[in-house]
Amino acid sequence: MSALYSLFTYATAPWVFVYFLWRSLREPGYRQALAERIGFGVATPTGGVWVHAVSVGEVRAALPLLEGLLARYPDRPLLLSTVTAGGRLVAEKALAGRATICYLPLDMPGAVNRFLDRHQPVAGVIIETEIWPNLFRACARRGIPVIIANARLSPRSVRGYCRLRPLLRRALDEVVTVAAQSAPDADRFMAIGVPPSRTHVVGNLKFDIDIDAGLVRAGGEWRAEQAPGRPVWVAGSTHQGEEQHVLDAHRILLRTHPDALLVLVPRHPARFDEVAEMLAAQGWRWARRSVRDAEAVGREVLLVDTLGELLMFYAGADLAFVGGSLVPIGGHNLLEPVAVGRPTLTGPYNSNSAGVHADLLRAGGLVSVQDGRALGDMLVQLFGDSAERDQLTTAGTRVLDGNRGTVDRLLALLQPLVATQNAS
Repeated sequence: MSALYSLFTYATAPWVFVYFLWRSLREPGYRQALAERIGFGVATPTGGVWVHAVSVGEVRAALPLLEGLLARYPDRPLLLSTVTAGGRLVAEKALAGRATICYLPLDMPGAVNRFLDRHQPVAGVIIETEIWPNLFRACARRGIPVIIANARLSPRSVRGYCRLRPLLRRALDEVVTVAAQSAPDADRFMAIGVPPSRTHVVGNLKFDIDIDAGLVRAGGEWRAEQAPGRPVWVAGSTHQGEEQHVLDAHRILLRTHPDALLVLVPRHPARFDEVAEMLAAQGWRWARRSVRDAEAVGREVLLVDTLGELLMFYAGADLAFVGGSLVPIGGHNLLEPVAVGRPTLTGPYNSNSAGVHADLLRAGGLVSVQDGRALGDMLVQLFGDSAERDQLTTAGTRVLDGNRGTVDRLLALLQPLVATQNAS
């Protein structure tokens, strides 16, 4: 099976590069460092710790862990690999001069061997469920231990991975340690072949989010300059089909709060122009964030067509809606607006963070709505009731603070793996 899988990866590689080039028409970062996609490119000093975070959300979730690694192992190089151009940009902004940033190569035997030859890490940490058979087998051959951190696995995914168990057996048996978000996640990883002795429940990295005070200050400064005295809400990480729900909600809010401002932040940069065309076609008074001349003054909608600013806008708003949840995407990070002290709303689709979603709802720290109309009605209610907004904020903060500590548990799991390599 492994030979067939490798043949498949080589056969599809040209089409993957065509996809990267197509994405680069709207996101030039995909033209950057194409050699890294096949294992060439930048090298780091050997003997470092390698962390892989596929995209923007995973990079953000990994930042507390990355800071912990830099503090605990100041003499070891730190390597962060990612897959998307957006993830790389966020990583470069957050870790400039402190870590080597590169793209993870395609899962072809030659590419992954070149990658490991160039970097020679002592251990790897894969954020969430990224299982690459050739990469993991190459790590097993070299004795490089790998932790899957913030690991989660749905019942549906278990069935798929079980069919691939012969392909994954060696890596899962010999090299992989799973640091699961919850006990059910741990059980599912054991069902696909991870030994119980290397399966641990450590919690969700996203609870350890660390908000820079400068970011919160920047949000307040933006608000004071661009929307003083106005009701402001953010719709963050929205997807195709979801912006219309959000705009419907904003129309409802404008009936009672005609000076309200919506800060609309699409998830993918490739869709910025598409959303701009929607706003223009529907006759909204709107502006782009990338055009900084009085961007929000006199506008109904501010389209954020820049990267890395979502947390700042959450900090500058009164309310936050987290996207990917009014359409069946699975939702995005609910804890980001909670961490900056903002009442948070979401839609019905939250499979990507089901545990966080349930904890926040149970504690009264989150509002869930079914569609754009319900979102609009809830915005009207919350903007009219400051006490209810304060209760949401307090409850959300209590859940966040009560679940911190995952980074420390992960570093404790990693310590003997790094120490063993150090001793050898």
